[in-house]
Formats: sequence, structure tokens, C-alpha cells
Amino acid sequence: MIPISYYLTLAAVMFTIGVVGVIVRRNAIVAFMCIELMLNAVNVTFVALSRSVGNLDGQIAVFFVMVVAAAEAAVGLAIIISVFRASKSVETTDSAQMNG
Repeated sequence: MIPISYYLTLAAVMFTIGVVGVIVRRNAIVAFMCIELMLNAVNVTFVALSRSVGNLDGQIAVFFVMVVAAAEAAVGLAIIISVFRASKSVETTDSAQMNG
């Protein structure tokens, strides 16, 4: 049996990597992947805590988070593609200059 602290530590490391990636990287696709990593860290936390408590509430929450993440991925990638078509770049600093 693996202790819950291992899962929570893994989730904290994953979330930290995601936050640092969003803050540091300028590429929109990499930032988007880091947001997905943060969502997966939250999912690991939900499942670990749900298993330690002994009910399915956390796992049901993970199901809804995954549904929202799938919708967010579809909409986010569509936005990134439209910005790329307009500016020929996926760098976030280049899209900030698209006025008018």
C-alpha cells in the first residue's frame, strides 16, 4: 500500500512544474500543455484523497474535470490555430501586438 503523502507530493510537483511552465514559456502550445499538466495534478489529488476517505466523490469530480479539460482542449487549440493563421506565430508576445 502506497501512502497518500506520495500521491500528494507527486501532484504538488506536477502542479509546480505546470505553474512554472505557464509563467516562463512564451510558446502558447507549451503553456497550454502546462495547464493540462496542472489539471492532471488536481485529478491525482482528487483520486488520492477519494481513495483515502473511502468514497467515490473525488473520482466523480475527476470525471467532470476531464470533461471540462477535453472541451477546453478543443476550444483552446482552435484559438491557437486561428491566432497562428493570423500572425504566423504561436508566441504569446507576438499575439499581444495584434491590434486592430
